[in-house]
Amino acid sequence: MKRFAVVASILAVACLSLKLSAAELKSGLEPGDAPAAFNVHDVTGPSAGKSLCYRCQYGNRPVVSVFTREIDQNVTDLIKQLDATVGRNQDNQLKAFVVLLTDDREAAEEQLADVAKQNKIEHVPLTIFENAQGPEAYQISGNADVSVMMWVESGVKVNHALPKGGLDKRTVKSIVADTSKILN
Repeated sequence: MKRFAVVASILAVACLSLKLSAAELKSGLEPGDAPAAFNVHDVTGPSAGKSLCYRCQYGNRPVVSVFTREIDQNVTDLIKQLDATVGRNQDNQLKAFVVLLTDDREAAEEQLADVAKQNKIEHVPLTIFENAQGPEAYQISGNADVSVMMWVESGVKVNHALPKGGLDKRTVKSIVADTSKILN
């Protein structure tokens, strides 16, 4: 019985530590920071097959940028919900783009094209940054599986930094709701 209590205590402390570290994880630009220019390879957007800077192209418009190290079902759900949100907010000029951080461009291109096709993604370009560390100026943490930054008029307003397993349905809903912070 003592062993069970000790194991239960250890597990409880480990779970609490994971929750605390997820809450304390810092990745990406902080509110108030100005997002810098960086180039991505566009896989599914209006400039598919080209390298460009969406930060530059979108200018002072409200923008949601998602940096991810992998595309799983939760990231796909986030993409789908952001795509719908951008579609509903055309009048507000809301823009979004997803950046897959990878060292394997060929595999990433195929995966992103499949995600866009299977989920009918129309408003959110899926792109690749060819370096798993991400753009240096954005300070993407190696411990972050997904980093979401939202900005308008060259100032970050929202930052979500999530460790592996930190993106779930509740978090997706929260991130999508935060788009209101960058709209009129």
